[in-house]
Amino acid sequence: MKRREFMAALAGVAAAWPLATWAQQAGAPRIGVLLVGNREPFWSLFREGLRELGYVEGQNVLIEFRSGEGKLQALPNLAAELVGLKVDIIVASETPAVQAAKQATKDIPIIMSPSGDPVGTGLIDSLARPGGNVTGLSAATAELAGKSLELLREISPSARRVAALADPKNSFTKPFLAQIGLAAERLGIEAKPYMIEGADGFDRAFAEIAARQVDAVIVQPTLPRKAPVELAIQHRLPAISGNRAFADAGGLLSYAASLADRYRGSAVYVDKILRGSRPADLPVQQPTRFELVINLKTAKTIGLTIPPALLARADDVIE
Repeated sequence: MKRREFMAALAGVAAAWPLATWAQQAGAPRIGVLLVGNREPFWSLFREGLRELGYVEGQNVLIEFRSGEGKLQALPNLAAELVGLKVDIIVASETPAVQAAKQATKDIPIIMSPSGDPVGTGLIDSLARPGGNVTGLSAATAELAGKSLELLREISPSARRVAALADPKNSFTKPFLAQIGLAAERLGIEAKPYMIEGADGFDRAFAEIAARQVDAVIVQPTLPRKAPVELAIQHRLPAISGNRAFADAGGLLSYAASLADRYRGSAVYVDKILRGSRPADLPVQQPTRFELVINLKTAKTIGLTIPPALLARADDVIE
């Protein structure tokens, strides 16, 4: 075979290889992604952030995706899978996923994308110098739990009793409930925590909530959304959470750090680490933009009037 014919044949074979295989042969870095639940909107926003920095999946970077599909107990095994694949970086979204990744490895850099109160949950030493192999973005969600009570007071000035639905297996629960307690004391509101355990946890909690004539419900952001949203509407109760997806699912209101900023921002940390920075030396970024989302359709369903001033401040109103 002549040299020109050989080179043409070789080019044809190379073109037939999958892009991911070609990238792997070229030594492209491999990023592991670990999520608690649904991949959207994280997936599209994170990849958008990577593209803005020049990283294209399958060409100069490989991505291994794992999701617990809402089952926290699945996260440790999924994190171990990523470690076994020898990924270069793990990007983990939400506190349980970050915890699972940290338990799985002390060597692979882990980027929080984001995590609520990473200092309070013991994921890092400090925001300025996180130490260890974990850095990234904070959602400041625990602090926003207290803000939820202030918003409730605007919506329903007569509210006196609030139920806080929390996950007893999540280390974020302690700072989450602590912030609610501080805000409740300041506002003269009685706030009682309800630990959600088992498949019937929400049903049992709402049965007691109804018996106690509770005025509103605050839901920990990492809890499932469907059950508390449906039960809150059934009992005609305002329900608030620190997760935009909660309002999208039918919850009355959400107040949270901009997830678009958080998800895109995690790509910046990927870039810095691939360029040689150590996680221990990269300060954790606090959110600077927050979004208030009000589900006006739900408000009408439960017979609640949202003050015009609050509607005017909302970043998004779902009708």
